[in-house]
Amino acid sequence: MHFGRFINSQVFGNAQESKAALYLSSQGLKLLCRNYRSRHGEIDLIMSDSNTLVFVEVRYRRSEHFGGALNSVTGIKQKKIRLTAAHYLQAHPQLQCSCRFDVIGLTHATTTAANAAELRFDWIKNAFY
Repeated sequence: MHFGRFINSQVFGNAQESKAALYLSSQGLKLLCRNYRSRHGEIDLIMSDSNTLVFVEVRYRRSEHFGGALNSVTGIKQKKIRLTAAHYLQAHPQLQCSCRFDVIGLTHATTTAANAAELRFDWIKNAFY
C-alpha cells in the first residue's frame, strides 16, 4: 500500500511539472530536458529563454498555508540544484550561454464565483544564484 502511494504521488508530481512546462512554454521558453539527475540531485525542467539556459524548480502546494510553494525551496535544495546544474553544464560543454535559476510555484486558488479550484502559477525568474 505504501509503495502505491509513492507511485501516485510521483505521477501527480510529473503532472504538475507538465503543467509548469506548458505554462513556461506559453511564456516563450523552450523545453530542453525534464528531470535531469546527477548524484547531487534533480532539476525538474531545463529550458531555454532566448540565449539563456534556465534551470527550473517546480513546487506544488495545495494551499499557501505553511509558507506556500515558493518558500519551500530551502538553501539546501538550492545547493543541490546548483551542483546538478554544474553537472549538466559539464556534460554539455557545447553550451556557451548565460544561466539562471527560476522557481515556479503551483497553488490551487479557490474562485469565489463558482467555488471551483483554479491553478495559479507564481514564477520567479532568477530566484537564486
